[in-house]
Amino acid sequence: MSALDRNAILGLIPHAGAMCLLDGARSWDETMISCVSSRYAQPDNPLRRANGVLGAACLIEIASQAMALHGRLCAGGNTPPRPGFLVSLRGVMLHTATLDASHGALAITARQTLGDVRGASYEFNITAKAKVLAEGRAMVLFEAVI
Repeated sequence: MSALDRNAILGLIPHAGAMCLLDGARSWDETMISCVSSRYAQPDNPLRRANGVLGAACLIEIASQAMALHGRLCAGGNTPPRPGFLVSLRGVMLHTATLDASHGALAITARQTLGDVRGASYEFNITAKAKVLAEGRAMVLFEAVI
């Protein structure tokens, strides 16, 4: 495992262009991934409201992208990607109302607690400058294969 940059991530997850909010993956193994993002603060972030404000709920999307990347990395290079759907959030705590560049680089950690061919459960947290901005649990279901 070696660190991945944004270009490598763009080739692995379906989030394209400005919608890919991850800058890199620092490390990962079978159960966890650690990513970074400063892209959330870019003016072209498609999740910004019409008035330019970026709500903290967007942190869930950033965590979800880290989970998608983790799933893809663990699937191996020869396995075609499987669409996943975020179906449940539990215990989510947002410790800020909005995001802006003053938060600095975000550190995203997602740890898979359960997983099989049908889906996966993760715990996630996002920090910046040693302050927790968001934390919670998410469940992802994979598209059924018929």
